[in-house]
Amino acid sequence: MQNYSSMDKAALQEEYQKLSAAYEGYKAQGLKLNMARGKPGAEQLNVSNDMFTVLTADTCYVTPDCPDVRNYGNLDGLDCAKQLFADLLGVDKKNVFVGGNSSLNMMFDTIACMMELGNSGEKPWNQQGTIKFLCPAPGYDRHFGVTQYFGIEVSHASCNRLICETNRVVSRKQAYSDETVRRIAALKPAAKDFRIMWDNAYIIHDINDTPDSLLNIFDEVKKTGNEDMILEFCSTSKITFPGAGVAALAASENNLAILKKRYNFQTIGYDKLNMLRHVLYFKNADGVLAHMQKHRAVLEPRFNMVLDMLDTELSALGIATWTKPNGGYFVSVDVMDGCAKRVVALCKEAGVVLTGAGATYPYGKDPKDSNIRLAPTYPPVSLWQRPQRQQYPSGTDLSPC
Repeated sequence: MQNYSSMDKAALQEEYQKLSAAYEGYKAQGLKLNMARGKPGAEQLNVSNDMFTVLTADTCYVTPDCPDVRNYGNLDGLDCAKQLFADLLGVDKKNVFVGGNSSLNMMFDTIACMMELGNSGEKPWNQQGTIKFLCPAPGYDRHFGVTQYFGIEVSHASCNRLICETNRVVSRKQAYSDETVRRIAALKPAAKDFRIMWDNAYIIHDINDTPDSLLNIFDEVKKTGNEDMILEFCSTSKITFPGAGVAALAASENNLAILKKRYNFQTIGYDKLNMLRHVLYFKNADGVLAHMQKHRAVLEPRFNMVLDMLDTELSALGIATWTKPNGGYFVSVDVMDGCAKRVVALCKEAGVVLTGAGATYPYGKDPKDSNIRLAPTYPPVSLWQRPQRQQYPSGTDLSPC
């Protein structure tokens, strides 16, 4: 294959005709391939099915901190569940709040609490004028959506100057180097109530033998006296069942005291049976890590297939670049400026549904219209095998369900 930028007009026109014919062939297959979101596929969900039999009529439902986990109480979660998350996050159990099934829900509640109650002795955010959320992009559209719901101004501008000069800024985590984590931990923002939403969604979701490591932000902020600055979120949504996992947040005692004022009126306690189910199933953090190897066995071939196709079909053409992740759920592809929406539309027409172009930027507006997020997790690997594609008759439904 030849780099398109080195081809003359006649060669490009010839290439276009060939690709157009190939594209019509893909359309004729009637594909229904969904790569729109980081949803676990059926094979992944199946690796946790043994959890259904963990709780029985003979299970002891009494824990050291709860007379009966089937009843009301324990606002911030069972001690054993706190310990499990504390070990995974590398924090003290006293700094963990275990909630329902959704870390996104806990983020929403945290921002709502800051909007209504404030923190660090400052006025509630909704009484302070313009609130700004500073975020790295490409990012997660759900995060952008939460802040937009509260009328918070979202920006993905350069971080350091804005943090130091602005009174109200919220930021969120991406994959950072040790140097960057230390720099974040040492920030001296102008506002006492500055908070960082540290979303550690893919803390242990490795897909190869060279996983990334993220420096423990809580260890670093202890060194700089910034313990109140960080609120860290995680869940088992992509460890066990997305709709029935367990979420947790780690925060300073000051932050937890503020949040509990809200949670105390919001609920009498979250699903402790589900917390106990997870603890009995995993036993400890090592059990969670062992379980993640089952996920890796499912995911690694999917990612390898997608990356191999990108390398084989596009690497020599000079029209796209992409990440080669060691973990997580996505491959981020950057096509030529102004082309992402068109690529996504063409894929949809050919039966391949992708996350909408622009979704990885605030307000759905990619300034370059170039970023596309691929989610290899949902479709089975067999659907990616090129020799098999021509074997499906038109109209065949290739969705996993």
